Amino acid sequence: MSTPAATLPPAGAHARVSPQAHWQDRLAQGLLVACCVGLALFLVGPLLAILVKSVQDKDGAYVGFLHFREYFDTPALQLSIWNTLWVATTVTAFTVPLAFMYAYALTRSCMRGKLAFRVIALTPILAPSLLSAISFIQWFGTQGLLKGVLGGASVYGPIGIIMSAVYATFPHALMIVLTALLLSDGRLYEAAESLRTPAWRKFFTITLPGAKYGLVSAAMVVFSYTVSDFGIPKVIGGNFNILAVDIFKQVIGQQNFNKGAVVSLALLVPVLVAFLVDWRMQGRLHAQFTARAVPYAPKPKPWFDRAMFSYCTVVAVLLLLVLGMAVYTSFIKLWPYDKSFSLRHYQYGLIDAGVIDSFFNSLEMAVFSAVFGTMFIFATAYLLEKTRGMPLTKGMMRLLAAVPMAVPGMVLGLGYILFFNHPDNPLNGLYHTMTILVLSTIVHYYTSSHLTAVTALKALDNEFEAVSASLKVPFYKTFFRVTVPVCLPAILDIGRYLFVNAMVTISAVVFLYSPSTQLAAVAILNMDEAGEIGAAAAMATLIVASSTVVCVVYAFVTRFLLTRTQQWRAAGLA
Repeated sequence: MSTPAATLPPAGAHARVSPQAHWQDRLAQGLLVACCVGLALFLVGPLLAILVKSVQDKDGAYVGFLHFREYFDTPALQLSIWNTLWVATTVTAFTVPLAFMYAYALTRSCMRGKLAFRVIALTPILAPSLLSAISFIQWFGTQGLLKGVLGGASVYGPIGIIMSAVYATFPHALMIVLTALLLSDGRLYEAAESLRTPAWRKFFTITLPGAKYGLVSAAMVVFSYTVSDFGIPKVIGGNFNILAVDIFKQVIGQQNFNKGAVVSLALLVPVLVAFLVDWRMQGRLHAQFTARAVPYAPKPKPWFDRAMFSYCTVVAVLLLLVLGMAVYTSFIKLWPYDKSFSLRHYQYGLIDAGVIDSFFNSLEMAVFSAVFGTMFIFATAYLLEKTRGMPLTKGMMRLLAAVPMAVPGMVLGLGYILFFNHPDNPLNGLYHTMTILVLSTIVHYYTSSHLTAVTALKALDNEFEAVSASLKVPFYKTFFRVTVPVCLPAILDIGRYLFVNAMVTISAVVFLYSPSTQLAAVAILNMDEAGEIGAAAAMATLIVASSTVVCVVYAFVTRFLLTRTQQWRAAGLA
């Protein structure tokens, strides 16, 4: 069925558009401009504030690139750049192959327990990144159970950072590679089998080429995550300096915001390069899709299935040991002298240290981020995809939506300090409030949520808007009656994604909280610095438990809502 001319009028045909349709277009365009301005204000404004601060002295006078020259002439700071790059490269070199083999086992074998293995592999997402650092200290630290395994090397430094980062980034790499392998065309494997192609040749000529874009994307995500993460090196890094910790030292330790801005820009460069490489590869990925592709269905191979099962079992056990050690530590009275079970760490953390308030602050921020973030992100994506005209505004909006993924949380947090704490900023009242924590979290995780929304909307035929326009139904009624119910699975996924990340984030909010808005992840960091590692483990375990409960509740709520609103899918498949 063709699209009515009134829905997508050609250039110069505005005179044929009815006054009601014209009014609706103007309203939609105005809303899109408002969304674009809002995102630019809370993203571009802070980044520009960092740039301006980097070329000023403490009194606000312009000094050019003086701070940059001082920074790059300091051997210790130069070493931080090198340490950051080689550690991130090492983590990427370990994580991506591990995730690829795990995803390969899930998609190319007929082993048992795939669902359980997949759930276990995603558990690190539910925990703050510093949980793995705490766990590895208990395993390999000076009082650890396996302190002699490292052969005299200290876990406090690059070894501990690398192990903890591999644990934290493994699920992120797995999800990307798993998606790439699931998109493989089964017809290629059928043709190879008919030609009696050896298994190793199918792997190198079909599997790897088909997944290469996913592998590159996973590598870039792991690299960017490691470069920008703050919690892990702060807990287990010892005297090993990297850029993210340098920013914290300059801003919090020395109150040197000018030098902190310089370090932020230095941290932004490798992440931005990784993002641009990934963006270029993703652009090439679209040409690989075909409407005639069929999913690959693995055939049972006893020896191969057993080998993949063994590999996944080893990885899953290691992941559970990391989480299990943190949980175990939270119930031990005094490590390693009194290992009897007790709830004293939970009592100390929640009551004596007042972390219960921080925990509820985290829940509040997570709920607000999930609700308002989902509403704004999906509505903006809808206006971007369904509004007519305004190519310049749409291009700007797409660029703004892609930028947050390339901005490390530490950089964004510092930008919010410099921008919103400025006395001349009319939005100065937002600083040190729950609102700014919510806004920074939404902006920090905007890109992934936006891509999810756009993907769902692109699958929705423009014919819906065409029919609504021909029946003179306002676009906002179509949005609430058609678009939202059809895209409900994506909307729920965005909400869950924002909630879980808001519960565990630390880098983007470590500069922005006040005593009354301190978050649980920040409180864990402070307790670890105070030597209360048991209480820190207890609070990290509490975050994991609460995130798990929310995910389970989310699964039931999602199933209920989808059965009420998605019956047409089942009818269409019948």
